Amino acid sequence: MADLNLTSDQQDTLGEIANISMGSSATSLSALLNNLKVDITTPKVELIRRSESLDDYHDVCVLVSINYVKGLSGSNVLILKENDVKIIADLMMGGAGVVTEGEISEIQLSAVSEAMNQMMGSAASSMSQLLNRLVDISPPKTDNIDVESVKIFERLFDSPDKDFVKITFDLKIGTIVDSVMVQLYPVTFALDMVSLFGKN
Repeated sequence: MADLNLTSDQQDTLGEIANISMGSSATSLSALLNNLKVDITTPKVELIRRSESLDDYHDVCVLVSINYVKGLSGSNVLILKENDVKIIADLMMGGAGVVTEGEISEIQLSAVSEAMNQMMGSAASSMSQLLNRLVDISPPKTDNIDVESVKIFERLFDSPDKDFVKITFDLKIGTIVDSVMVQLYPVTFALDMVSLFGKN
């Protein structure tokens, strides 16, 4: 259980920011998947301890870390399920969305990294409009990790924060994927966004 609390207004604001930014991300992902319908909706905002971040995942997941280089100071991580990554990669390479056997390949990781780059670039553009300031990101870094590899996960954040905001989205891709995607960021970063949003 996190040490801090978010007010309902702060949670609502973070949910609104997430909904708008991920809505544009869904449009970008759809364009990469031959215009297959993509929905990233219904953000659920909660505050957790950093150590609880991977509790909902088993075996392997894919982490995409994003650093903000303009407009905001901080980083966040997207967590995707292994099979969802394989399906997205297959669709990007012209396939039917097949889940391959074995570990995620470098080609699959590279494809998904490009998808996340496009998606988060769109999200940054949406946040620029929301916050009335230029928001830009560095190219996302994608890691395929065993959920037991908490040390790798810990290194993705420069922040000393122990409390993290966890936003869980419903992720739907055509009739192929009906899953969830998680976004995590340190609570200080979340509060900075809420503060900036309140000034616009």
